[in-house]
Amino acid sequence: MKKIAIELKWGIIFFAIVLLWTVFEKSIGLHDEKIDKHYILTNFFAIPAIIIYVMALLDKRKSLGGIMTWSQGFVSGLIIAVIVSLLSPVGQYLTHVYLSPEYFPNVIALSVEQGKLTQEQAEQFFTLKSYIKQAMIGAVMMGAITSAIVAFFTKKK
Repeated sequence: MKKIAIELKWGIIFFAIVLLWTVFEKSIGLHDEKIDKHYILTNFFAIPAIIIYVMALLDKRKSLGGIMTWSQGFVSGLIIAVIVSLLSPVGQYLTHVYLSPEYFPNVIALSVEQGKLTQEQAEQFFTLKSYIKQAMIGAVMMGAITSAIVAFFTKKK
């Protein structure tokens, strides 16, 4: 456990920031009256996500005595991504059951209204189970991509 203590710390920090971002989205109306803008504005989360990965890999490099190869940084970032992925079901549950239970009905109605999906298709796609699966896969995929890029810039010989 001590071997991945830094990754565990940053995985938990990342998870906390995701929850704070969700509260922010909810507070500015992206889960209800401005839901039509959610799919665009939610992408701005990439900014804090990258910042967190940079801080995490710099922390990892510091723990390695100031020297870190690209592969060490990439593996560290990948471990963080797996931790975030494992925590994401909890985040999705908290979001859609407690914080924003109206999100799914609102996004279903919007998708049908815009003619993007039928009512049945929307109800099948916008579910807690579907979002948990998407969040877990997305955390690993985006974490791997971010780790590969950030590790390149934080490596030091």
